[in-house]
Amino acid sequence: MPELPEVESLARFLGEHVVGRAVERVYPVSVHALKTYDPPLTALEGRAFDEVRRHGKFLDLRAGELHLVMHLARAGWVRWSDRLPEAPPRPGRGPLALRVRLGDPDDGAGFEVTEAGSQKHLAVYVVRDVLEVPGVARLGPDPLSEGFTVEAFGGLLAGEGRQIKGVLRDQSVLAGIGNAYSDEILHAARMSPFKLAAKLSGEEVARLYEAIGTTLAAAVERSRGPALKDLKAEKKSGLRVHGRKGEACPVCGDTIREVSFSDSSMQYCPTCQTGGKILADRRMSRLLK
Repeated sequence: MPELPEVESLARFLGEHVVGRAVERVYPVSVHALKTYDPPLTALEGRAFDEVRRHGKFLDLRAGELHLVMHLARAGWVRWSDRLPEAPPRPGRGPLALRVRLGDPDDGAGFEVTEAGSQKHLAVYVVRDVLEVPGVARLGPDPLSEGFTVEAFGGLLAGEGRQIKGVLRDQSVLAGIGNAYSDEILHAARMSPFKLAAKLSGEEVARLYEAIGTTLAAAVERSRGPALKDLKAEKKSGLRVHGRKGEACPVCGDTIREVSFSDSSMQYCPTCQTGGKILADRRMSRLLK
C-alpha cells in the first residue's frame, strides 16, 4: 500500500509534470472507483491543474475550484506516459481505473491510475472542497508538518487505550502512516507493537516521536531519485523489518518474526522490541483453539 513517503513522491512528480497544463480528456474506466458524481469527472476537461498536494495518503490535484482527489488503497498506483494511446480505453476487468490526457504542450501526455488484484478499493473524487472527501475530513495531523511537536504527539496518546501499532495506523490520529511504516517506526523506537499507547512513559513518547520523524524523512528522501515505476521496489529495499519474516534483523541479527491477522500481518524483532519475547500469532492462536 502506498503510504506517506510514496504518496509524497507521487505528489511531487505530478506537480512537476501537470501544473499549468490543461486536461484534454478524462476517461473513467472503472465506474466503481468513482465516488462522486456532482460535479462530473468531465468538469475537469479544459481546466489547467494549478497545484498538487498530499493529504495523508490522498493525492489532491487542484484545477481552479475543483479538486481531483485520489486514494490508491492497497494496490493502486499512478503511471505517467509521455504519449498515451490514441484509442480511448475500454472498460473491463483489467487494472486501469482512470486515464487523464493532457493537452498542449504535452501533445498526448498524461497519466493513468491503476489498481492490481481482484479486490478493488481505489477511490476517485471530484469535489469543490477537499474536505468533502470523508477520508480527508477525518485526517489527524501530518507527522511531517511543522506543527507536529512531541508535546502534540503526547497529547494524542493521552488516554489512548489501544495498542500503539493500531494507533499509529489510525488515520484520524496521524495522517499517512500505514502497516509497513508503523512496523519500521516501532523497530526504530525499540518498542513492542502491543504496548498500550496510554502507558508510554515520557521517554518512550519522545523516542517514538523521534523514530516517526527520522523514519518517514529518510523514506521521503530515498524516494526522490527513483522513477515512479521503481518506487515500489525502492520502498521494499529500504524496509528493515516489514515484509522480512525469517530474515536477520539488521541491528542485532535476531530472526525477524511475524504476527498474522485476518487480512494483514506485521513484522518485528524480538531482541530489539520485546525483550526477546515471541508474540503470539493471532491467526494461528484461533486455529488451535
